[in-house]
Amino acid sequence: MLTNFETKSARVKGLSFHPKRPWILASLHSGVIQLWDYRISTLIEKFDEHDGPVRGISFHAQQPLFVSGGDDFKIKVWNYKQRRCIFTLLGHLDYVRTTVFHHEYPWILSASDDQTIRIWNWQSRSCICVLTGHNHYVMCAQFHPTDDIIVSASLDQTVRIWDISGLRKKNVAPGPSGLDDHLKNPTATDLFGQADAVVKHVLEGHDRGVNWAHFHPTLPLIVSGADDRQIKLWRMNEYKAWEVDTCRGHYNNVSCVLFHPRAELIVSNSEDKSIRVWDMTKRQCIHTFRREHERFWIMAAHPNLNLFAAGHDSGMIVFKLERERPAYAVYGNCLYYVKERFLRELDFNTTTDSVVMTIRGGGKTPVYSMSYNPALNAVLLCTRTSNLENSTYDLYSIPQKDSGSQNSETDS
Repeated sequence: MLTNFETKSARVKGLSFHPKRPWILASLHSGVIQLWDYRISTLIEKFDEHDGPVRGISFHAQQPLFVSGGDDFKIKVWNYKQRRCIFTLLGHLDYVRTTVFHHEYPWILSASDDQTIRIWNWQSRSCICVLTGHNHYVMCAQFHPTDDIIVSASLDQTVRIWDISGLRKKNVAPGPSGLDDHLKNPTATDLFGQADAVVKHVLEGHDRGVNWAHFHPTLPLIVSGADDRQIKLWRMNEYKAWEVDTCRGHYNNVSCVLFHPRAELIVSNSEDKSIRVWDMTKRQCIHTFRREHERFWIMAAHPNLNLFAAGHDSGMIVFKLERERPAYAVYGNCLYYVKERFLRELDFNTTTDSVVMTIRGGGKTPVYSMSYNPALNAVLLCTRTSNLENSTYDLYSIPQKDSGSQNSETDS
């Protein structure tokens, strides 16, 4: 794990990356919302209008807006260009856990300790649907990236999939007076048996309350994390949903779990003070990153870049799972670099890219830096684990070139 940026603050309960600018929102247990530029490590703005902890936070994908939800039961929509709250949505009767914008429609989805999920139209500033069915706190709710479905996680030990296609048909292309009537009474259609949002699947399998659930960006998969310390992978189709496997390894409550947007990986964090990376295919933990004192509460993945953020008891970190540029050293007409488990040499004159030798440890620990000593014809590699204060240095003598040596092997 490569830490790009770190903050010190009150406990971070919500995080959201801006899709285009190098910004991240952090909502704090103290009630403050921070807007950071993680590229230049600068606090741009603070927003402090909630009374109590702010748990839900989300940027809008196109508009200069973000939405927040707090323990004051309020949902606030902010314009960051105007640097102010532009309106407040009231209706929840308990803490608001998550708030997210829909990627296409003018909707906000909120989950609350009042055991309901609400969908709001932020243009008309009204609640257009109340989803009831959970019988304990609803810890999170997320829109599917492309389909008209929602996933929610609750302390009632279930994950629920909701079909909201009826709501979309009514609100995006409403019939005569359909939208107006519906806005006056968002639950009216339920009384006549034509629900705007219906439970499609109920996923049971966790033994304790479920804290987080997340849709896969392209596959019909869901991942969930719970107080039973387990991460479960679920598959769904049009007719049913079922448990695929369980990932075990955390030794305290799993706070948050996400699919990697572009790799076959699952990333989770926990009150056990660790972030874990799991191979989605093998369902095995392949990396663990620990902090000494801080429990983790929330995570976010950047929609376009290979960046993640994690919020803990005393701040947050923005990080990459792996180095994107290899460590390298240039001498004369040769570039030495590490790729996977090999030290390689690129000859600028012949454009030959060849394996020089195998690195000890199979390349599992990322090489942080490299230097070349021409007198010894050797390279010094510095490897670092998640603890940036501890580094390991390995000196490799480069074998003399001959016709039978390994470095005559080239890539096709």
